[in-house]
Amino acid sequence: MDGWVKNGKVRARFDETGALEVRCFGLTTQAKYYKTLLRDFFRKDFPKIRPGYGDYDVHILMEYTGEPPWMDLDNLAKALLDSLTGNAFDDDHQVARLLVERRVADREGIYMRVAAID
Repeated sequence: MDGWVKNGKVRARFDETGALEVRCFGLTTQAKYYKTLLRDFFRKDFPKIRPGYGDYDVHILMEYTGEPPWMDLDNLAKALLDSLTGNAFDDDHQVARLLVERRVADREGIYMRVAAID
């Protein structure tokens, strides 16, 4: 078993270090779509987790095929961080380090890794 909890386009798990990994397959230029999609996933499908109260490191990667989509990465980051509020951390002001990037890949989607900073 790979540890992924899956529902439709979304899957998530805790890796061996305790970091939360989230994958969402497919892309849309509407960043707010991800906020609702991931909030519903964490509310309905992912085992309830208690949000942490320390600092967090978040890495967001948008993977695309062909031409880069017309999406502002800052809007994508805000939507994704909002979807994690109350799940991975209590509030997105706890994000002390944030890396958001895009790259060409074989499959379109969003990858996110959230790790507590010791």
